[in-house]
Amino acid sequence: MQQTTTIVETETQLPLGWRERLSPSKLKMIPGRYNLPRMFNNSNSTKQMRQSGSVSTRSISALQTSFKITDTFELLRTRKWSVFDIQYVGLAGFTVFSLWIMDPPAPIIKTFAALGYLLLLFMPITRQFFLPSWPIWTYLLYFFSSRFIPYDIRPDILVKVLPALEDILYGVSFSNVFSSWTHPVLDVFAWFPYGLGHFGLPAICSAIMFIFAAPGTVPMFAKSFGWMSVLGVSIQLFFPCTPPWYERLHGLEPAKYGMQGSPAGLARIDALFGVDMYTTSFTTAPVPFGAFPSLHAADAILEALFISYCFPKLKGMCIFYVCWICWATMYLNHHYAVDLLGGGIIAYSIFAVVRKYWLPRQQPGKMYRWQYEYVEIGATKKNKVLDEELGYGPIGAAKRSADLSDEFAVLDSFMHSASSSGSSSPTSSTRSDKSDRRRD
Repeated sequence: MQQTTTIVETETQLPLGWRERLSPSKLKMIPGRYNLPRMFNNSNSTKQMRQSGSVSTRSISALQTSFKITDTFELLRTRKWSVFDIQYVGLAGFTVFSLWIMDPPAPIIKTFAALGYLLLLFMPITRQFFLPSWPIWTYLLYFFSSRFIPYDIRPDILVKVLPALEDILYGVSFSNVFSSWTHPVLDVFAWFPYGLGHFGLPAICSAIMFIFAAPGTVPMFAKSFGWMSVLGVSIQLFFPCTPPWYERLHGLEPAKYGMQGSPAGLARIDALFGVDMYTTSFTTAPVPFGAFPSLHAADAILEALFISYCFPKLKGMCIFYVCWICWATMYLNHHYAVDLLGGGIIAYSIFAVVRKYWLPRQQPGKMYRWQYEYVEIGATKKNKVLDEELGYGPIGAAKRSADLSDEFAVLDSFMHSASSSGSSSPTSSTRSDKSDRRRD
């Protein structure tokens, strides 16, 4: 009797309304990402979940091999558009502008070139590579064709602005200090990051992130890299400034369009190895007066930010590489320190926005991408499923699924791999819970 009395007293101490909060209808309101599969469901529900998982796995591990343009039209019809899709309008505008100003006029050739690229974007077998990398191709075309912009509509070339900013911010020109004493060993040491790493490191970082980072990281890196480069070239065209080598060769006398560029310190590398790797290319550069911002620094900083985000243990190595290439740009007399600051601000701003809204979050204990069962996107939007670019998955897949077949196809094409495994999202269990609530 005493034991029964104790139980009654314990129950009266619980807060009021506890029975209602523990009712099945309230428990169903737990977010889907925390829901475990309800094993007590009937066998048909379990069978459907297993079938759904197997379909998702097959769509992830398979490359797109279809040539049907109608598949893309169907995906466009069912796609949920957002304000961020304006990026494709911008890419199309830059592409058309670059083709329009390019010499020779050749309207028929340019029209066929534009139609050919549209065909690559609309065929599923080629779209899986050319759509995520569209910003990079646009940047390359934009940079090359900028040489054909008429001189009479361009702004004046600024000769004194960067040296003045250098004196105001630092009190000394670091480029002149670092380049005042040269040595073949220092030339080679500066050549590695500036002449080799700048061109090869983006592909190396992409391959590393594809294998070891969360699925969906590489497409965000490619878009960030492309748009940052497009923005950098646009600033260089609207705000043309002379680099340090111009001050060394011509002083502060006015610069004119049509003047040749200079390889500066890289000419010593050509002389050292007896080859013409940089002299001709820098002399005939499309934007010889594009000192600000430094895309060499911007690219290195963006790569370091992505690698540090995915692999925090490599942060020290990333900082060393950024300092290394920043020193190399000034030692080779290609950039002022203020150019590096401008490139760093642009790179960090783009990375901060991408990390907040689109970059997949790393999960502790996951070493390879194939260990991910689902992907969470952004720093503030929880349980957001990665949006597939124009629906890389099959037509019957969900409109905003987490199949991530776009990145698998892109990197598989890049690395010439036949197939790869992938991850699935917990949204399948969430949708089944929603359907159960509707039936209830």
